[in-house]
Amino acid sequence: MKKLFIGGISWGTTDESLAAAFSQAGAVSSAVVIKDKMTGRSKGFGFVEMTNDEEADAAIAMWNNQELDGRRIVVNEARPMEKRF
Repeated sequence: MKKLFIGGISWGTTDESLAAAFSQAGAVSSAVVIKDKMTGRSKGFGFVEMTNDEEADAAIAMWNNQELDGRRIVVNEARPMEKRF
């Protein structure tokens, strides 16, 4: 499995619509739009997990710098979360 970072997403993009878009490139095991804890509003980014590396690479090629829900998105391989103090 490979986790992808999706940046610049529209406020109206949902987990379901994100999964549907990326499923065009292959099997999606999870898709989540990150939301603000206080307001519940999208923070403008999310993560998609693809079931294998080839499909993840295809999703990057298909969606990076393309328009989704009226916004141009950035798609790349997610980096591990940095340790917070």
